[in-house]
Amino acid sequence: MRRLAFFSAAVLLSSGLTLPADAHRPVQVPGAEYQQLARLDDLTTTGTVASGHTNPADYAGLTHSGLQTPGPVPGVQIDGYFPDSSHTNANHGWNHDSQFVVRLPENWNGGLVVSGSPGVRAQYANDKSISDYVLSLGYAYAATDKGNTGAAFYTDGVRPGDAIVEWNLRTTQLARAARATVTKYYGKPAREVVAAGISNGGYLVRWQLENHPELFTRGVDLEGTLWTVNGPNLFTFLPPAIRGYEQQSPELIAKAGFDPRSDFLWDFHYSVYWKLTQRIYAAELDPTYTGSEADYDYATRPQAHQAVARIALTGKIRRPLVTIHGTYDSLLPITQDSDVYAKLARRTGLHTYQRVEAGNHVDGLVDAYPDRLVPLVPLFQKAIGRG
Repeated sequence: MRRLAFFSAAVLLSSGLTLPADAHRPVQVPGAEYQQLARLDDLTTTGTVASGHTNPADYAGLTHSGLQTPGPVPGVQIDGYFPDSSHTNANHGWNHDSQFVVRLPENWNGGLVVSGSPGVRAQYANDKSISDYVLSLGYAYAATDKGNTGAAFYTDGVRPGDAIVEWNLRTTQLARAARATVTKYYGKPAREVVAAGISNGGYLVRWQLENHPELFTRGVDLEGTLWTVNGPNLFTFLPPAIRGYEQQSPELIAKAGFDPRSDFLWDFHYSVYWKLTQRIYAAELDPTYTGSEADYDYATRPQAHQAVARIALTGKIRRPLVTIHGTYDSLLPITQDSDVYAKLARRTGLHTYQRVEAGNHVDGLVDAYPDRLVPLVPLFQKAIGRG
């Protein structure tokens, strides 16, 4: 990734930076090993692209061209990283993982939104889908790269599953640090803390509400990834879908859980997502497997079951959660993911589930199929902002 340029206003907090008299005093993000603070006229992507305080490559393809970008939101941005020994994130030229961004708008509504990146992207991946919108409403915003990034994320850690376990730990770490930062900066704690995320970021939302409800008041996940020990999970539906595609059998793909009406998306997803996703997650959770993606049989891989148990979801959320998922999702088929999670979470009485006809996993494809796909990010944003 390119090295991000920063305004001269961005300096180490330890240098004794003082903000203008009408601004809040600078703060140290608790636990950060390194950070830079900059006062910006616009914290949204319109401003941060121009100033170098985001990386458009992080969020490329995740939203459709019709998504509105709000007007300028002035405030303070803090970029930095927590102590970590891995080096998959090249943003800022730091080559250091556990990078984060915290944005503190001048006109604060009293809320905080905390997010982890989707897929294996870095900390700015939600800038258009979450940050722009919530900042326009007055929320403070914090995001993490989850502690490792990129297609080789599985190289981080020792035991199978370590890299994904770290995703959860880093989200918890950031939530605690962001809450403290908001309290210090604005002089009072956030009235609500919302966990929000897409895909792997949605998985993080679910896991946090199951395991750390004390840190959040509610959550919103868009097509969060489902991991259950006995399935369904990526390993139970991707291999048969890959096999069906390679054998030119739409029936096998549909049997794996994908909506037959989404078949116009399958070429793209096979080429871009299915094989790569199966390969890198097997490398993370079942590293002794040496066969092809199509031949993988989760039922016969006890090592994988043990690793998945370390990251599995139960549905036992302890804060209100809204889940949104599209019926044409061609990476995480709705019947094998959110339909199942909704059943697991139903007993809590805290789960609201919205199935969206013709929604796909990434809104970027809406531009290619405007008459066949419905964008999901606007619905996701509305759910986040309802509080």
